[in-house]
Amino acid sequence: MPDISLGIDSFGDVTLGSDGHLKPMDHVLRDVVEQAVLADQLGLDFIGLGEHHRDDFALAAPEMVLATIAGRTSRIKLGTAVTILSTNDPVRVFQQFSTLNALSRGRAEPILGRGSFTESYGLFGYDLRDYDQLFEEKLDLFAQLLRGGPVTWQGQTRAPLQEEIIHPQLGRPMTTWVGVGGSPESVVRVARHDLQLMLAIIGGDPMRFRPYVDLYHRTVAQLGQQTRPIGVHSAGFVAATDQQALEAVWPHYQTMFARIGAERGWPAPTKDRFLAEVAQGSLYVGSPETVAHKITRTIRGLGIQRFDLKYATGPMPHAQLMDGLQLYGEQVVPMVRDLLARSA
Repeated sequence: MPDISLGIDSFGDVTLGSDGHLKPMDHVLRDVVEQAVLADQLGLDFIGLGEHHRDDFALAAPEMVLATIAGRTSRIKLGTAVTILSTNDPVRVFQQFSTLNALSRGRAEPILGRGSFTESYGLFGYDLRDYDQLFEEKLDLFAQLLRGGPVTWQGQTRAPLQEEIIHPQLGRPMTTWVGVGGSPESVVRVARHDLQLMLAIIGGDPMRFRPYVDLYHRTVAQLGQQTRPIGVHSAGFVAATDQQALEAVWPHYQTMFARIGAERGWPAPTKDRFLAEVAQGSLYVGSPETVAHKITRTIRGLGIQRFDLKYATGPMPHAQLMDGLQLYGEQVVPMVRDLLARSA
């Protein structure tokens, strides 16, 4: 059986405090660090922190939080989920992660993407009409920076580089992923740049992403490149029983998606649709056994090598998140590995 990586992701969702009110963001950020420390102690493989610029998520500068986590952990891989490369400077992002990679002794694994929200475009002075060009050019530059040595690059989205060496250079290899939401062009782009594919599956049957996995393998073969691991990011939560997990998640899921839906013109979330997504879609909510079997089905069905659970959805309190992480690390992860080993 190939090595399977099992990790977690967080956007730093602003959580409820013991008084029933939303916590200040500085408290939330410190809680995220504590969650990461617990994940490291539990032996999880990866933590990814997603960059956002909204009042419902605290992680606007995930690289800073990852640096703090690096100093308090010893083995867990440290990444983003995602870094919004379109509205960042690729040289600066590379410097941040090459520094993190050095300080953590090779544990940095950035995940680059466009992001699922658009607030960063106006905030940093970018035009949404340049959405595709910004990401294409900046990913091309970042891929060149990863290869090391002098870089010569020219495009329309930043100043050109001429035989430039970027410091600090990578003293250790740095695995880099690209988050993809479900377009064939994005999958081909990942293969073309010889990076690793992370599928963000946030709804529907995960098996509908099998054609993208197959497309990746065909493209890599046509390019004559090495096949690299493929990962999946999906939301979920673990409690002692299925019913306890559903009752814990639903009110916070409803709060979160009512707001996002209002912004995007989606219908209001309903309990029936939530339960259907848990039963048949990409929402990994339930007891350790339920979640373990669902993750195992996804890994087998898609033929992937990594699964990251976004363990926080909406303003669920920190204590509940810690309890869910404990169950995920102590029971779900060993169960998934056992199920995969038996099937192999």
